[in-house]
Amino acid sequence: MGVGVPGGGGPLSAPHDPSRPSEPGPLVRGEDLLGRPDAVAPSLLGCWLVTDRPEGSVALRLTEVEAYSGSGEDPSAHSHRGPTPRAAIMFGPPGRLYVYFSYGVHWCANVVVGPEGEGSAVLLRAGEVVLGSDLARSRRPSARTPRDLAGGPARLTQALAIGREDLGTDLLDPASPVRLHRGTAPAAVSAGPRVGISVATELPWRFWETGAPSVSVFRAGGKQRRRPGGQDGSP
Repeated sequence: MGVGVPGGGGPLSAPHDPSRPSEPGPLVRGEDLLGRPDAVAPSLLGCWLVTDRPEGSVALRLTEVEAYSGSGEDPSAHSHRGPTPRAAIMFGPPGRLYVYFSYGVHWCANVVVGPEGEGSAVLLRAGEVVLGSDLARSRRPSARTPRDLAGGPARLTQALAIGREDLGTDLLDPASPVRLHRGTAPAAVSAGPRVGISVATELPWRFWETGAPSVSVFRAGGKQRRRPGGQDGSP
């Protein structure tokens, strides 16, 4: 089934056609995000995340994500202990942007998913910059490869200029400066353990576009540095 028209139904991503360039579809809708986080997460691969800033717009096509559940089965989620001040936005309506500072060094961006009050989210781990590459590179001047540019949660937020001020942004609002659009789905999707966590490591809730050069390097979890739990994707 194709991407469809704004307001129409269908999957979040249409089948990838390598003969034509990727194009953003209509905005993702709240009802598209209401499933289990491990079901919603792979459906976001191929979607476009777009930021509009005074200096210009940058968009990337998502190639790697991680699911985090607030239903009580996932102690690595920030929401596992309830709506703390840090995690409160995770319990809001689906489609809100949950931004947090990880290890005191970088920002991570998540899409709130599932029914309101559940506390689930999908961490946006990596993407391919498809619009505004010069602006993205000016924010990541050391980048030499697609992985250097937006391959990892910190690199992704730096390339898109996402930070604290974007916490709670409605990604599904056409007037929002940060938006989530449907896109072209990958030809193949791989799944495996999440990055950098020390609990619930057996859950294969990291999903990525098979063979995509922008996908980050896997790092297994280990001894905690600052807090129990995880959702602290490495840069």
